[in-house]
Amino acid sequence: MDEKFTFNILMYSHDTYGLGHIRRTMAIAEHLSSEDTNILILTGSPMAGRFRFPMGVDYVRIPGMIKRSNEDYFPLSIRIDPVQALEIRKSIVLATAQTFRPDLFIVDKEPLGLKREVLPTLEWINTDLKGCCTVLGLRDVMDDADTVRQNWQGKGVYENVERLYTEVWVYGDKALYDPVVEYAIPETISSKLYFTGYIPRKVPPPFEVEDIQKQLALDPKERLVTVTTGGGGDGFWVLNAYLTMLEIMAASSDPFPFKTVLITGPFLSDDENAVVHERARALGILVYQFFIHMEQLFAASDLVVCMGGYNTVCEILSLKIPSLVIPREDPRKEQLIRAMAMEKKGLLDYISWAMVSPDLMREKILAMLSHSGCFRRAMADFSLTGIDRICSRISTFRNKKNGNKSKETDALECPSPPEGA
Repeated sequence: MDEKFTFNILMYSHDTYGLGHIRRTMAIAEHLSSEDTNILILTGSPMAGRFRFPMGVDYVRIPGMIKRSNEDYFPLSIRIDPVQALEIRKSIVLATAQTFRPDLFIVDKEPLGLKREVLPTLEWINTDLKGCCTVLGLRDVMDDADTVRQNWQGKGVYENVERLYTEVWVYGDKALYDPVVEYAIPETISSKLYFTGYIPRKVPPPFEVEDIQKQLALDPKERLVTVTTGGGGDGFWVLNAYLTMLEIMAASSDPFPFKTVLITGPFLSDDENAVVHERARALGILVYQFFIHMEQLFAASDLVVCMGGYNTVCEILSLKIPSLVIPREDPRKEQLIRAMAMEKKGLLDYISWAMVSPDLMREKILAMLSHSGCFRRAMADFSLTGIDRICSRISTFRNKKNGNKSKETDALECPSPPEGA
């Protein structure tokens, strides 16, 4: 019998704000976990401990940072100078890589890490761990084209991605949005770039959905609208508009035509959280700060109102649940660009941030509940191929490692992508 080899995957998720990075990283890790694979996640998310990690997956917590502006970051909890906090993070990332000695290093979104904190690790891998393949994982949309081009040129991203990364994976669909064109990615990088497609989420079995319905005391004929703002740090605008809509409907003395569950997110401020809970209590609706089984909740819903972050959209598409998206436009236009592209395909509907009002929200919600079939049909025809294509790439890396294991590990060379990938 052939000897089995363990494959070590190190994943970096800087997580300075919200839940997006750690949720995407966790979704990939859950699909890749197996008996002969070790996955270690580097994360700054204070919420990491709330997730359930499957066997073979663990995490290393680096000090959390919070964004004050696009370029200014400060420690989330510890009271030290930001430069000192970043040095601690940088040291932990490098020490973890040097000790874990990964076969594959996947960096999420930030090519060089927060404030270039991953650059020393990429340099070390390039010179001292040549058997390790390095992958930059990008979501479908980063930001508007001009902003990304200017940012990447100013930070030397193009040169470093060409020099230090084996491959680039875009977790999106080229037909919806093409970053190669939008971000002026040169051929030296695009030749090793793969569009994986969107990352699917696990679809819960019927009994788990029924458990959620019982937990919510949901009548079989009752329709459910779930409202979520992701991490919640900038979600009060959406929650306020929705609650105002319900308050206007309640004043008319007509019964609500649907039941509501609000998920505020763990980063909604204490003052705003208190306001939301007080108003929700008066309306008799349920509020959660954090809901660990979002897939089950979405599957039990007839409509989801959200801000359109990457992970929420992937969950909605996986479960084929109609969604009304209210995308943020500051500090990045990523959510708006994604919502516009998907609305053109009939996958969702959206309201721009400036146009949000209780009346328009009510009009859209009632129309979508009455005509949900067109959205479900469009989603049924939309394939989420992300995990299949990621697994295909990793199989190539694993086969290369196993085929060269009899030789010195450091002599292993990563496979080159085929032309036109």
